[in-house]
Amino acid sequence: MRIAVTGSIATDHLMTFPGRFSDQLVADQLHTVSLSFLVDNLDVRRGGVGANICFGMGQLGTRPILVGAAGDDFAEYRAWLDRNGVDTASVRISEVTHTARFVCTTDADHNQIGSFYTGAMSEARLIELKSVADRVGGLDLVLIGADDPEAMLRHTEECKTRGIPFAADFSQQIARMDGDEIRTLMDGGAYLFSNEYEKGLIESKTGWTDEEILGKVGCRVTTLGARGVLIERSGEDPIEVGCPEEESKTDPTGVGDAFRAGFLSGLSWGVGLERAAQVGCMLATLVIETVGTQEYTLRRANFMDRFTKAYGHDAANEVREKLK
Repeated sequence: MRIAVTGSIATDHLMTFPGRFSDQLVADQLHTVSLSFLVDNLDVRRGGVGANICFGMGQLGTRPILVGAAGDDFAEYRAWLDRNGVDTASVRISEVTHTARFVCTTDADHNQIGSFYTGAMSEARLIELKSVADRVGGLDLVLIGADDPEAMLRHTEECKTRGIPFAADFSQQIARMDGDEIRTLMDGGAYLFSNEYEKGLIESKTGWTDEEILGKVGCRVTTLGARGVLIERSGEDPIEVGCPEEESKTDPTGVGDAFRAGFLSGLSWGVGLERAAQVGCMLATLVIETVGTQEYTLRRANFMDRFTKAYGHDAANEVREKLK
């Protein structure tokens, strides 16, 4: 099963200021702030939802196709993804802008000052999925993740026009979308991904009830944080899957992306929805135990031991034969 993942490609530049921002602010001078913070460290991490999801799928051996836009500074990041089982040949390289970048400074009280530079991400709207499909011999599913909004709309419409099954996954872009855009992006989708808060926001912005949305999409997948995931389909009993036990709760960043990577890998293997969700929850657990979205290592024996403990031998036997 050939799965393409469209979505952002970015790097995070994270810095730590040992003091407090509030101590540097003068109440009657807030209209003319000019500050510079001497930070203790700089942590550069690979990120972007499209790249994060593909990295996870690559760890599971399913060879995803990353579709997005980056700058000419992408070479090292591309090499990393290539080494980790991701097909990056459909990434568009901008000739004029850098790869999207999030720059953030955190103080001693965990307050943050950050900026997001979209950069090359805006050129994702220029990518045609047909050329991707022609290159790889056809696409069985396209996940349309958070990206340049125009790109998300174009790729959704192209999937509908060409009859390519797609999964809608608005993620952080839902905040800037109106009801009409959200309705367009999910109507006819094979899958709709969201977390619990986004689920309510989708219903509020579209004006559609939960039942109406289930009539528009094939399968609705809602992550519930520590409670796991809920899978709903029209006319079918819901499926609930819990999370494996965590060894630590280190950093929640990228957990949702990891779940999607595991779920999509399960679909690629041809296992059922419950089993796919279990793989997603197991991979998400590895990420929450690690600082960074692509810094975890999937050790197959350990993965299967923990998967067996969480979901039982029958589930593990089905997954073990797929996990290469």
